[in-house]
Amino acid sequence: MNIQAPLPAFDTAAADYAHVRAAIAYLSARWKSQPSVADIAAHVRLSESHLTHLFARWAGLSPKAFMQALTLDHARTLLREKASVLDASFEVGFSGPGRLHDLFVAHEAMSPGEFKSGGEGLVIRYGFHPSPFGEAIAAATPRGLAGLGWVDSQSDDGLKPAAGREGALADMVRRWPRATFTRDDAATAPYVSRAFDPASWRADKPLRVVLIGTDFEVGVWKTLLRIPLGRATTYGVIAQALGRPSAARAVGAAVGRNPISFVVPCHRVLGGSGKLTGYHWGLTRKQAIIGWEAGKGC
Repeated sequence: MNIQAPLPAFDTAAADYAHVRAAIAYLSARWKSQPSVADIAAHVRLSESHLTHLFARWAGLSPKAFMQALTLDHARTLLREKASVLDASFEVGFSGPGRLHDLFVAHEAMSPGEFKSGGEGLVIRYGFHPSPFGEAIAAATPRGLAGLGWVDSQSDDGLKPAAGREGALADMVRRWPRATFTRDDAATAPYVSRAFDPASWRADKPLRVVLIGTDFEVGVWKTLLRIPLGRATTYGVIAQALGRPSAARAVGAAVGRNPISFVVPCHRVLGGSGKLTGYHWGLTRKQAIIGWEAGKGC
């Protein structure tokens, strides 16, 4: 009798995210009609109990609660009620129940010269790892985490070809074209493990990240690091915080070029109307991250 071996941890995580991603895409298109758990389960070809269990394990809440967290009305409410406190939150520091940065990141920026050189002489180690949102690519220098993104199995619209690992790596390489990239999963694994494990988000052992960009981009990314957990803001509010109130469009471009997704929380930036706007790794993943944070009680 043949007994099928259990799936490796990576395959299991990838399969779980594939089901969650499909469910979120379904909910995003139909949230106004408030579909039932049975409808969602049928769409993703799981039983209701399996779907409910998967959501509880993956996000810590039910599919219905997850749907509520992802609706545009929720996003607009989040913006309307909480975005205005961004400036005040800057004054709070890292204390109190609303911890300003969940990962307790210790960040530094490379010099303008290092950035302008395209990373010439810089050795960047990269690796591929499982994450709650699909397979991730991470890039690190001796000074800390420099990049975090995802390897898509398919695009959000289901029409474009998969980028795959080569595409994910090319996306990192184009940011620093003269750097030397070396595959080293062992070097990048600790960064990915800590980024997605709330139990390791400790102030006394901060996750070190390296911000590599123009002075303006680094300023925007540092501002993103100060958006409180469970909060949202807009490009315009960030521009005002930087003393550049007319630079909302430039802020949007800098947010889009953020190389360290999730850790530098560009997913918490909404459009001026409160709508969820474009995300380099797809709106479905942006919604998934927001829901995951809500489910973890962040």
